[in-house]
Amino acid sequence: MSDVLTLKAAGLVDVDAGTIIRPGIVRVDGDRIVSVGGEPDQSESSTVIDLGDSYLLPGLMDMEVNLLMGGRGENPGLSQVQDDPPTRVLRAVGNARRTLRAGFTTVRNLGLFVKTGGYLLDVALGRAIDAGLIDGPRIVPAGHAITPTGGHLDPTMFAAFMPGVLELTIEEGIANGVDEIRKAVRYQIKHGAQLIKVCCSGGVMSLTGEAGAQHYSDEELRVIVDEAHRRGLRVAAHTHGAEAVKHAVACGIDCIEHGFLMDDEAIQMLVDNDRFLVTTRRLAQAMDVSKAPKVLQDKAAEMFPKAETSIKAAYEAGVKIAVGTDAPAIPHGKNADELVTLVEWGMPPAAVLRAATVVAADLINVTDRGRLAAGLLADIIAVPGNPLEDITVTQHVDFVMKGGKVFRNEHIN
Repeated sequence: MSDVLTLKAAGLVDVDAGTIIRPGIVRVDGDRIVSVGGEPDQSESSTVIDLGDSYLLPGLMDMEVNLLMGGRGENPGLSQVQDDPPTRVLRAVGNARRTLRAGFTTVRNLGLFVKTGGYLLDVALGRAIDAGLIDGPRIVPAGHAITPTGGHLDPTMFAAFMPGVLELTIEEGIANGVDEIRKAVRYQIKHGAQLIKVCCSGGVMSLTGEAGAQHYSDEELRVIVDEAHRRGLRVAAHTHGAEAVKHAVACGIDCIEHGFLMDDEAIQMLVDNDRFLVTTRRLAQAMDVSKAPKVLQDKAAEMFPKAETSIKAAYEAGVKIAVGTDAPAIPHGKNADELVTLVEWGMPPAAVLRAATVVAADLINVTDRGRLAAGLLADIIAVPGNPLEDITVTQHVDFVMKGGKVFRNEHIN
């Protein structure tokens, strides 16, 4: 008989019901939860980890990160020309570890938009984590983001490079017209992408055009959706503008990232078509644009206040909302700040926890995680208090288990 590991805490969160079960007892065998509730197992074959007054939660999920960007030692202004692919991967090792230790056991790495020579660095990072070579969350990789020349995720646009400097290839996601787009999407799928990320509109940091302006034509968007859906992959779209959201939904996009400028009609289309919205609201509070060009500061001043009203309206309308941070727009390892902002802006803590667990699991189309239940992956965290009463406790995770392995335990004497 294998050694069953019993976690004992003051309580555990039933994320579906939005209630606390006391005491918090979860039994783990191998990489799976075998039972929840009852009293601690006192048999000789069981090891008990006593987490004291903490509360157990399923591992949290961040549906928009880029672990290959940001992190210690990066010079954001020069990273495009200084950081080769090996440097990016090595820095991502630290970003991945910080993300996991913060209690986020699953993430979507949502679109490389850097020069890599065609390598899908997020796929490689995820494989290294799965193999146990490094510590990090489970990664759902998108490979290279698909964007038109001069689109929001064209990195040569971000830096205002002159023509010919550091241009990306079709394989690296710069694609125009249906033929190039098909090739770009097929390349990502061939080399391990598990979803496709597309740039559907401008953004705060776009130097070319309005933040809400649609970048790809409807014909081009439909090609992306067609290629992805035929291979069983979903499509996530960076989209801010209300009209761009409407076109994205009409063309079959599965998930809207950001959506700061959505209007009521766009929100209702998300509801009617059963589509997802990924939040990324913390950056509207915390993103430092003080050193950005004035045109970008002006965009931020217009857009960021609308982020609060649009997320409230989306929640009240019943949109399927999943948590995402857009890290490193906020620092890696500070992912729970997003949960705090969502509660501050009007979402109930229980709804926010569902957005970071069961709704996120639905978004990535998995049923093996997102709640504490028998048969699911033993992705379990603990926080020093009841998150249904005080969401800020998620910023102070003191225990992290992923797949039955403990990666953090602040309760060891």
